[in-house]
Amino acid sequence: MKITSVILIVLGFNIFISCTSNSSSKEENEATRNPSLFDKSNLVAWCVVPFDSKERSPEERAEMLKKLGISELAYDWRQQHLPTFEAELEALKKHNINLRAVWFWIDQDSVGYLGEDNEALWDKIVANDVQTECWFSFSPQLYENVADEEKYQRATRFIADFRERAKQQGCTLGMYNHGDWFGNPINQLAIIDSLGDDHLGMVYNFHHAHHEMDEFPALLEKMQDHLLCINLNGMVEGGETILTLGDGDRELEMMQAIQNSDYQGPIGIIGHQDRDVKEVLVQNLQGLNLLKAELK
Repeated sequence: MKITSVILIVLGFNIFISCTSNSSSKEENEATRNPSLFDKSNLVAWCVVPFDSKERSPEERAEMLKKLGISELAYDWRQQHLPTFEAELEALKKHNINLRAVWFWIDQDSVGYLGEDNEALWDKIVANDVQTECWFSFSPQLYENVADEEKYQRATRFIADFRERAKQQGCTLGMYNHGDWFGNPINQLAIIDSLGDDHLGMVYNFHHAHHEMDEFPALLEKMQDHLLCINLNGMVEGGETILTLGDGDRELEMMQAIQNSDYQGPIGIIGHQDRDVKEVLVQNLQGLNLLKAELK
C-alpha cells in the first residue's frame, strides 16, 4: 500500500472519530440543557396553600417542598393568607424555592382595578419587588347573558390594562383555563392574536379540561408557543373530580402528546384535594414516575 493511501485512511479515520465525538457531545449538551419535561427538577407545586388540611405555615410549606425535591411554587391563596405573603417570600428564599407564579381570581370588570383582595396582593408584590408570573381567570358571573363579542371586548380591555401594570413590575400574565368562555383555549388564543404575546401567555390545566381530552393534541399544537405551564391531573372520560396521577385512564396519552410536542416549559402537579397536601403531592409524584415509565 502506498504511503499516500495510508495517510488518507488515517486522516479519514480521525475525521470520523472527531465527527462522532462532536455529535455525541452535542447530544450530551442538549440532554443537559433540556432535562426531561417530567423530571422532578421541572415540576411546579400548584394548589397547595388553600387546600392543605394541615394548614401549614409558610415556613412549614417551603420546608415540605424542599424535602420533596420540588423547587418551584405557584402561589394560590385566599384572603386569610394575605397577611403572611411576606413570610411566604422569606421562607421560599430561605429554602431556595422559586416563586413561579401567583394567582388572581378576577370577579370585577373594572379596568384599572383588580378588586380589593387582588389589589392588596398586588401592592405587596410591588412593595417587595417581586417578578413572577400572574396566573389569572375571570369569574363566569362576569359573562352571564353577555354575547361572545362583548365578552371578547371586555376581556381584552381588562387584560391590556393589567398587562401594562405587570410589565412595569417585570411580571408576565398567564391566562388560566378555569372553564366557561374565558377558559376556552381558542378564545385565549384569539386574545393573544389581538394583543400580542408580549408579557402574555397561557396556563393549561388538565383538571379543567376533561371535556377537551380528545382535542388536546390539536389544541396543544396551537397553544405550545404561548404556554407558561401545563398542570397535570388524573383524567377520566366525563370526569370532573381532582384525581392524583395514575388514578385516571387518559392522562398518559395526554402526557404523551406533551412529550411529542415542542413544549419545553414547566410541569405542574397539584395538591387540590382538601387533605394533607404532602400526601397528595407524594401520591402525584409516585403516579408520575409510573406514567413516565410508560411514555414512548
